[in-house]
Amino acid sequence: MAETSVAVASSGSSSSRSSRGASTPADNYILARRRTLQVVVSSLLTEAGFDSAEKAAVETLTEMLQSYLTEVGRSAKSYCEHTARTQPTLPDIVVALIEMGFNLDTLPLYAKRSQRMVITAPLIAGQNKPHPAHIPGHLPEFPDPHTYIKTPTCREPVADYQVLREKAASQRRDVERALTRFMAKTGETQSLFKDDTSTFPLIAARPMSIPYLNALLPSELELQQVEETDSSEQDDQTDNENLSMHLQADESGNEKENSSVLQQNSMKGSEETLIDNPYLRPVKKPKLRRKK
Repeated sequence: MAETSVAVASSGSSSSRSSRGASTPADNYILARRRTLQVVVSSLLTEAGFDSAEKAAVETLTEMLQSYLTEVGRSAKSYCEHTARTQPTLPDIVVALIEMGFNLDTLPLYAKRSQRMVITAPLIAGQNKPHPAHIPGHLPEFPDPHTYIKTPTCREPVADYQVLREKAASQRRDVERALTRFMAKTGETQSLFKDDTSTFPLIAARPMSIPYLNALLPSELELQQVEETDSSEQDDQTDNENLSMHLQADESGNEKENSSVLQQNSMKGSEETLIDNPYLRPVKKPKLRRKK
């Protein structure tokens, strides 16, 4: 069959609706419905013998199909509400199609056509939740469970001692291999084979004039420990000096307070007698003892 194509100018509403992004749940729902209609239009074009179609043509036919279905639903709803009902029935749809000029006699033959393409239903995960007692039955059903039920993806931490030891050993081995390859690529290497220097590279040994010098020099860990002990001794020395200065200042302050209290008591002793009550005695600050 020779390739043919359909080119029809798209309407302004369809182009603006397709170009506008869906940001709300209502927009996403409308976009999903429109994509389903596009699949239906594409299948109808395939049944009609078309091998390809332009995007503008598919959008135009989708807009026409959507408008036709919307008008059928609106008319059926009008007849349904005219008879004091809330849910449309088959006679309401039949009357709506007759009013729109549709020949119902051609519908059975079209449904039994040989080139009919069946569109598979979308994948449904789980069972839809029924309405509770306080929600009326004429409202839409709940969406599929996978749209609002979350599934945890984290794994439980492994607490087995043997598994942890094996994992730590494998990580250490991988780190050693990575460091060895890095040093082999960046530094001097020696090969086991004279012809092929890239196979089994070995890190070249650097000879030293004094080989036992590393054994005599302190390691980095020992130097760090010595620095920590020196800093701790300096901190203790400064703390002791600050403590002695505070003690001297407290002692001098206590002596001044005691002398002032004695002078006041001696001046008031002539006028009134002092009450021998321990709760009325002047407060004395405790002396701080220096830690040895």
